[in-house]
Amino acid sequence: MRFSNTPLTRIALACALAAGLTTSHAAAPANVTLGVAIPTATHGFTGGIVWWANQAKKELEAANPGLKVIVKTAASTPEQANQVQDLLVVNKMNALVILPLESSSLTQPVSQVKNKGVYVTVVDRGLTNAAAQNAYVAGDNAAFGRLPAEYLAKRLNGKGNIVVLRGMPSTIDNERVNAFNAEIKKYPGIKVLDAKYGNWNRDDAFKVTQDYLTRFKAIDAVWAADDDMAIGVLKAIEQAKRTDVKEVFGGAGAKFAVKKVMDGDKLVQADVSYSPKFIYDAIKMTANARLKGEALPARTIIPSVLITRDNARQFYFPESPY
Repeated sequence: MRFSNTPLTRIALACALAAGLTTSHAAAPANVTLGVAIPTATHGFTGGIVWWANQAKKELEAANPGLKVIVKTAASTPEQANQVQDLLVVNKMNALVILPLESSSLTQPVSQVKNKGVYVTVVDRGLTNAAAQNAYVAGDNAAFGRLPAEYLAKRLNGKGNIVVLRGMPSTIDNERVNAFNAEIKKYPGIKVLDAKYGNWNRDDAFKVTQDYLTRFKAIDAVWAADDDMAIGVLKAIEQAKRTDVKEVFGGAGAKFAVKKVMDGDKLVQADVSYSPKFIYDAIKMTANARLKGEALPARTIIPSVLITRDNARQFYFPESPY
């Protein structure tokens, strides 16, 4: 989702961070080697993650001679687990910021490096054991699911058929879907026909939507749960020449989706913010804290906001990679 970059939001986050920092028992290290482990740029959102991580590296190293930031990207869970070990053994990192490809598979590798004294900040996709991390930074995943449910219920006047595309098996996907389902259950006239994983991938989403369109003759709305998946959904609907679908709700505030909202697109009339910039914020927060020998709050949650035509312009950044 896109993070609102308004002055008010920046001030609120800065105040929250300043209030939440606590001094650690250990003295500040003379030098900080910060490893950053993130997914490879396989789609728009992860492309934004990689771009923002490298922006943080460039800015922080220029401003802090005692800081080294090493960014690693991985296409698979085993590759990311190996990179975490290499960052410890080869690069001698003493701090780690990681966006895990999968929650359960990365919990043990991350726990192992934490047990060896590495300060760990987990971003976005939480681990299955909170003891494996020192800090967690993410968008508001409950709101990511709740806000679309509220919007779609209103859009359909409390009646209709919805199909759902989930992300990948992870704690954040569970949080989003659970929040969506909890809200939709308040409307007995709305039926969720099916929910399948689209893996936050437009090609996978296209195939899942093709299956939905074949099996269900009346679909009023699609919760794609991600703007990249929404691209695949829209393509499948167009190819099938289906006119029954009234709304495709993605998520994350990608610039193409926000532009559609701004332009009054027939199918994409709303979105919800969840910016890949949170990796930049997490890296910067972690580096600054460790250079001072401080610890971050256990949890930092960046708000998610419903994007409609009324406020879409403040979420539209055409120069950004996502």
